[in-house]
Amino acid sequence: MREKINICLIGCGKFSQNFVPLFKLHPDVESVQLCDLVPERAAAAAQQFQLPVVASFEQALADPKINAVAIFSQRHLHGPQVIAALKAGKHVYSAVPCASKIEEIQEIEALVRQTRLTYSMGETGYYRSATIFCRQKMKAGEMGDFVYGEAQYNHDQRHFDFTRSGSNWRQVAGIPPMYYPTHSTSMILGSLPGVYVQKVAAFGYSKTDHPDIFGTSGQNLWNNPFVNTAMLAQLSNGGIARISENRRAALSGNTYISQFYGSEGCYEFAVAHHYFTHWAKDDPQKLIREEVSRELFPASVSSILDKPDTSQKICAGLGGYHESSPIQPTWRLPREFSGQPNGHNGTHHFLVDDFCQAAATGKLSPTNIWASARFNLPGLIAHQSALRGGELMDVPDLGDPPADWPLLELD
Repeated sequence: MREKINICLIGCGKFSQNFVPLFKLHPDVESVQLCDLVPERAAAAAQQFQLPVVASFEQALADPKINAVAIFSQRHLHGPQVIAALKAGKHVYSAVPCASKIEEIQEIEALVRQTRLTYSMGETGYYRSATIFCRQKMKAGEMGDFVYGEAQYNHDQRHFDFTRSGSNWRQVAGIPPMYYPTHSTSMILGSLPGVYVQKVAAFGYSKTDHPDIFGTSGQNLWNNPFVNTAMLAQLSNGGIARISENRRAALSGNTYISQFYGSEGCYEFAVAHHYFTHWAKDDPQKLIREEVSRELFPASVSSILDKPDTSQKICAGLGGYHESSPIQPTWRLPREFSGQPNGHNGTHHFLVDDFCQAAATGKLSPTNIWASARFNLPGLIAHQSALRGGELMDVPDLGDPPADWPLLELD
């Protein structure tokens, strides 16, 4: 028997509003309520979506009719709020990242293991087309052993409006880049189920001529000096990955795998083209290079790939942000989502469906706490490494989910 979900969304900012209609429409959801620290913001969202308001986070946790919460608060608040929600007996959908402290992630894992409540992190990188492509090729054995990969999240903070956080916005604007590594790490590790990071060494970049935008060292809650950080990671399968988190870089197309190399096949991406290179089946010394862009890009991009100005159009914002790509398994989504707004390259629908199906069935979401910890913990250690000038450091691993807890089979 499926459990019906009565959910309260915590945080009514611009981002969370992308998800309200999806939760309302999901067939496993019975009711949706809204909550925000700013009453006026909650009231405006409630009027827009015709939904009731819960006065506070604490009130939502105390309400026995509410059995789930979706956390869309500021990034550094996710950990404490997830812990409080799990202790109150609620299923939790959390926006990224999982948490900003190692101890918080460890406590979340212990609570989920103890309570068997659903925890699902809304990591878009897991369902981006490149991740799905590499995951499928690895599963099929077409890439052989993983050798090396590169992924990055290039998102210049001039595109963020931190002033909405209030007069003390600089305190949170300077959050360490590696406290939010999951867009990048999930694209590599999400293609390699069961693989985790064992060691990292990282370096940070501090120079900026926009301190008022970045809220850097001396202004932020973490005394963080870095606007960009890059780490080199040793993986449990013997492979190597380079992960970069850049908040000061004149680049668009902000989350992507640039290289994913296997012993038998390799994936590469460069602005407007996706490639798959592999050994020829009839000649083990001959390499075949295939362009797979039309499989990985949505229709709006695929239709203009051969035009000379396509790269510039992608740089200017065309990239199918709201569209799905052919490789994404849209067939598994609820029919109620058809035609509904989407985001982050067609990933929002999958993330909401993962959580709802997991909470309703008691199975594990693909982005459960064990997977999410593996996406998040390397970044927290990498920041420490960067502060120590690139010291090689061990990354803790929380292990695999309990063997008797089945994973949703959704791909």
